Formats: sequence, structure tokens, C-alpha cells
Amino acid sequence: MGSLETGGISFKRDKNTLIRSYSAGRTERHPFLYRPRSSFSRFLRFKKLDYIQWICTVAVFLFFVVLFQMFLPGSVVEKSELGSSPWRGMELVDKDLWYLKEIGGLDFGEDIKFQPSKILQHFRKENREMNMSFSNRTLSRFPYRKPQLALVFADLLVDPHQLLMVTVATALQEIGYTIHVYSLGDGPAQSIWKSMRSPVNIIQISHKMEIAVDWLNYDGILVNSLETKSVFSCFMQEPFKSVPLIWTINERTLATHSRQYTSSWQIELLYDWRKAFNRATVVVFPNHVLPMMYSAFDTGNYYVIPGSPADIWETETTMALYNDEIHVKMGYEPDDIVIAIVGSQFLYRGLWLEHALVLKALLPLFAEFSLDNNSKSHLKIIILSGDPTGNYSVAVEAIAANLSYPRGTVKHFAVDDDVGSPLGAADLVIYGSFLEEQSFPEILVKAMSIGKPIITPDLSMIRKYVDDRVNGYLFPKENLKVLTQIVLQAISKGTLSPLARNIASMGKNTAKNLMVLETVEGYATLLENVVELPSEVTPPKAVSEIPPKLKKEWCWHLFKAFMNSTHEDRTLKSSRYLKTVEEQWNYMQKESSGSIAATNDSFSYDIWEEERNIMMLNTRKRREEEELKDRTDQPHGTWEDVYKSAKRADRSRNDLHERDEGELLRTGQPLCIYEPYFGEGTWSFLHQSSLYRGIGLSTKGRRPRTDDIDAPSRLSLLSKPYYRDALGEYGAFFAIANRIDRIHKNSWIGFQSWRATARKVSFF
Repeated sequence: MGSLETGGISFKRDKNTLIRSYSAGRTERHPFLYRPRSSFSRFLRFKKLDYIQWICTVAVFLFFVVLFQMFLPGSVVEKSELGSSPWRGMELVDKDLWYLKEIGGLDFGEDIKFQPSKILQHFRKENREMNMSFSNRTLSRFPYRKPQLALVFADLLVDPHQLLMVTVATALQEIGYTIHVYSLGDGPAQSIWKSMRSPVNIIQISHKMEIAVDWLNYDGILVNSLETKSVFSCFMQEPFKSVPLIWTINERTLATHSRQYTSSWQIELLYDWRKAFNRATVVVFPNHVLPMMYSAFDTGNYYVIPGSPADIWETETTMALYNDEIHVKMGYEPDDIVIAIVGSQFLYRGLWLEHALVLKALLPLFAEFSLDNNSKSHLKIIILSGDPTGNYSVAVEAIAANLSYPRGTVKHFAVDDDVGSPLGAADLVIYGSFLEEQSFPEILVKAMSIGKPIITPDLSMIRKYVDDRVNGYLFPKENLKVLTQIVLQAISKGTLSPLARNIASMGKNTAKNLMVLETVEGYATLLENVVELPSEVTPPKAVSEIPPKLKKEWCWHLFKAFMNSTHEDRTLKSSRYLKTVEEQWNYMQKESSGSIAATNDSFSYDIWEEERNIMMLNTRKRREEEELKDRTDQPHGTWEDVYKSAKRADRSRNDLHERDEGELLRTGQPLCIYEPYFGEGTWSFLHQSSLYRGIGLSTKGRRPRTDDIDAPSRLSLLSKPYYRDALGEYGAFFAIANRIDRIHKNSWIGFQSWRATARKVSFF
């Protein structure tokens, strides 16, 4: 080697000379060890590689080695994800769970949050700007009426949504609001609203889908359920576009159907629903899951007011289903103890890891149960998740097998909406998700309302309503050993302990009126920021002045007489309504396509017939022009003059045609009453007799095929929205007064607002 470094040996020597220059013993034992070094040296010398390139290559290689080490599956579970997950500080040190470290790509739902588009901040900003505009002058009020709200329902059947709105309306009446109820159908709840001294009106929809309700009488409108969508046609027309509208949606059926609309290319039906969502000032949901499900219709106006009596209502009305028989119907023995593991409504990839750790904490419980004759344990564990289309059952079986659970002890139930049967069969419910929810989990409300003791981690939202060992069990999320101790205390000698039964009873009382305060104050605060009250309205009291008794419980006493009555499930009813809408839409599509197909058969004949008529007409015109060519000599203008004259004549002919019938009927009458109106929403209030004549304040909203007067054409000032809104119906007076002799031919003249017809008053 030394001879190579000093250059004393030539590379042209033969093989024997090179071997002799090295030690004889080493050459005889390993002659091949020298050749690679010699070849490598020749490679470096002849290829003339730059050593800086080699250093850069090695550095890049080491960089990728470090990068792959950071994102290896074992590292992800062991460091990255467990370090940032809700299970922070916990390690998979048990041999039974070492295989979990080999699975990567997990997330724990920490980024799943519904953040409203700062809708309340937007309204507060508008109010602040309005107050600043009046800072230099005093805003005088002359109140003579209370703020009026309209509540619109699809029907007046007794259901939990009626209970919620009755509770909210009771609190709103207490702080100064007046409530009027409108419904598309009658029902038993009408007597409840009348007992609250709220007028009830059943909306009659004509065959033209016209609704004769003057919504301008109300400072705000609260619409409930998807089935009220047929009322939105009038809300999307002038002059009702500006009325604040709050739409409360409790069903998830449309969110499910929207996926079918997209896959079946029913885009127009999807857009039609999106228009309704866009019209609403605010769309309110009772939980944070629904706005994410309705993301296809989101226009930036979603808002969440948590709380609903739906779960406890279902329990109270179907209490007979939750008995010992359901235990047997689910396939369990009467002396089996069933533990249900539930979690968040959101599905995320780290859910199986949370379930695995909970199952590991429950292993010591098997020592308390003896085996039967078939070597089966009387302890059963069911895991409930909302993924009915996935293969999560296989993952649960694999986790149970690795933890050495007896075969058939751990089962997975894929549930979507109906979790009543699995929860009814359980003796103990464990909340196995460590995700910080934005509102109290509905699955826990369901379990508490059935009367099941719950064991949950001490998350901030859960700790707000659950007191440890009072109405539930709490354990620190960093220490699953406490969970094991709690389960061993709750289950004693193969049955629930007396303390656990007492906790279940207290939990049921808590669930009966859970989150009433949040619901009542949520709606009152929303109305306070959405509704802009005019100067003649008395402002309502502050939200803080709502009596505490109205925020403690739902108005169960008003619905007590109807709790035992059977009514159709709201989900089934909304599904049937959506099916009807879809059938009508499909029928209209088929009808339009069928008419096109019918015309295709006679298409060729129609073209030939039209061409023949054109040729005959051109021949006749050419003959007439030749005959009159020498007889008349008329000057011709430019094409622009000819076009304007033709349009003017056509417009005059149309106006005369529209006015002929009306003018003839009014001939000889001493009186003509003019009805100023603005927008299509007022058409149902206008009279059709010859005694009345409409005058439209806007050209766009005029009635077709009528002799109504176009006010902006007679008074150009009304074409500007600012002056039209400022003058109101007085603008129609000025439009008629301008050259009145050209319009009014009768002896007497009268004016009547369309709103007078809405109030069922008139001159005659």
C-alpha cells in the first residue's frame, strides 16, 4: 500500500509484480482483497471525480435516511402521533400492543372543527357601524308596538322540534317578543300554541304556489324543518327578500340525498336547494356534525346552537323498548354483563388505537367472571361506530385477538342513526374517544337518557355537565389504570354496583334537561344580532334578563298529555317529502324530454312547410314591391332610425293590446282605484276586477298580461332604488300625477295599498 501511495509502483506492471509488493502471507490468504482497492483507485484517477460531489452525495443520502426515519410507521405511532394526539404522554409499552406501532398514517380528529364564518361578528360590526353613523345625532324612538316574530312549521304534530321551539318562544315572550305561528298543516300542537296566546294560522297554498301572507308585518321569521322549503318561494321574491330569516334544520336526510343528487347528475335539484339555503339569513343546526354534512349547500351562513330534547323525547315515548327483552334479542344471556364502547360521531383513522387502549384497560375485568360450561365468559363488549360501509369489524377482531380476548367476546356494531338497540342492551357505557368536542356528545345524552351509567374521560366539554361519581364517572385521559379501577368498582360480583345504579338514575335526570340554557340564550342572542328593529318598535329586554326558571328545563308540562300518543317519525316523514320532491323533479325532466322526442318525428315536415311558406311570402312581397316601385317615391332613413321606429311601434302595439280589455271594462265607471306594489310577492294581494288597476314601482316585478302602469317610465326618479325606497308608495302618487290626463280617464281616483288587502280591509 505504501508503494502505491508513493508512486513507486507502476500500474503497467503485471499481476505477479503487484502481488509481490504486498505482504506474502496476506496475498496468499486473501488475494481478492487487494484488487478492489486497486480498481477503486483506478476509477478515481481515470474518471477524475470531484470529491466535493462525493461529499454532497453522502450528505443527500444521510438526509433521506433521516427523513425516512422520521416518517416510518413505527416512528409515527411512537413519537409523532402519540405525542400530538389526545393520548399524549401514553406509550405502548405492553407486548400485546407492540404491533400497533407498525401501523402509521393516523390522525385523531384534532383538526375536525366547525368554525362559523364569524357570522355574529359580522352582524355586530354592522350594528357598530350603524351606531357610529348616528353618533352625531340622537336616534329618537317612538315605540308603539312590540317586536313581532313569525314561526313557520311544516305541520303542528307533537314532536321534539315543537317542544324546543315552544321552550324558546316562551322565553322570547318573556323578554318582549310577540309570536305568531304559521303552519302548512294542522295538528295537536295548535292547542299548545293557543294556550301561550300565540295566534295560529294554517297557510293555504294555491295551485299557483302563492301564499297570501304579508311577511313585512314581522321583524324576523323562524322557519323549522326541511319540509317548509315550499314556503321559500315567497321569501325569495320582493318585497320579502329583506326580511331576516332563520332556518333551523334538525334532519340529516337531505345531506344523505345530496350525495345521490351529485352521483346521478341531478345538479339542478341540488342548485334549487342551494338557493333556499342562500336565502336564509342564518341556518341553525343543533350540533356540530350537521353543518359538515350539509357542506354542499354552505353559503357562509351556518351557525350552531347546541341542545335538543330529541334523544330524551325518543326515550320517553318508547320506554317500553328498553327493557330486559332487548338484552335477549341482541343475542345475550340474561346473566351477561354487556359493556358498550362508544366514541365521537366523527370518523378518523386513529379511532382504532383509542379502542385498542380501552380494550387493554378492560382486560383485568375478566378475572371477576367465571366461565360457563361452554368455556365462554359472561362479560361481553360491543364497540359502536358510525361506519356501516367499512370493514372496521375485521380490525376490531384483530385487536381483540392480539389482546388475547376470548373468541366472540368483543363485537363491532356499525350504526348510523339508530343506536337505541345496542345501547339498550348495554349495562355500562364507556366513552372511548379523547377528541375535544365542541358540544356535549349526543351519544352520551342518548345513553344517559336510557338510564345507563357512563364512564368518560375528563374532557372540558364533558366535565361541564358530568360530575364525577354523581351523574357519571370521570377518569384522567393520561392514565388508563384509573379506567380499570372504575370499571372494577362499577361492576361487582357479576352485576352493577348500587353506586353505579344510583349514578345512572342521576344521569337520566341530568339528560332530561341538558343544554336548555345554551339553546334559549343561543336563539335570543342570535335574534338580538340579526333583527334590526325600526324606530316604532320597543326594543326587547337583554338576554341576561330571561328568568332562570325558563332556562332550566324544557316545557314538558305543556306536552305531558301527548307523550303517550304515537306519531310518525320525523326522519321518515322528511324522507318521504324528499322522495316526493325528487319524483316531481324527475317527472318534469321526463315530460320535457318526451315533448322534445315527440317533436323530432315531425321535425323534417315542419322545416319543409316553413320553407315553403317563406318562399311564398317572399314572392308575394317582391310582386307588391315591383307594382309600387313606380307609384310611390318615399325617402328612407338610416337603419338605426328604422330599427327605433319599429321597436316603438311594437311597444305601442303591445301596450294597447294589454290595455284594451281593461280600458273597455273601466269605460263609464266613475272610480278607478290604483294599487301600488313592488315585486312578485305582492301579486296574490292585488285585485283582478276592473275597478282596480295596479301600478308597479319596479319594471322587473310587473304582472304579465295585465294593464298595470309602469311607474318608473312615468317618473324616472323611481328607477333608482334609493329614491324608490325613500318615497315608498308615495312614489306611485307622483307617477300618476305626472300627466294624469293621459292615464286616468275616470271622474274619481283612489289609492289602496296591497297591504290593506293582506289585512283584509278595503274601500268596499
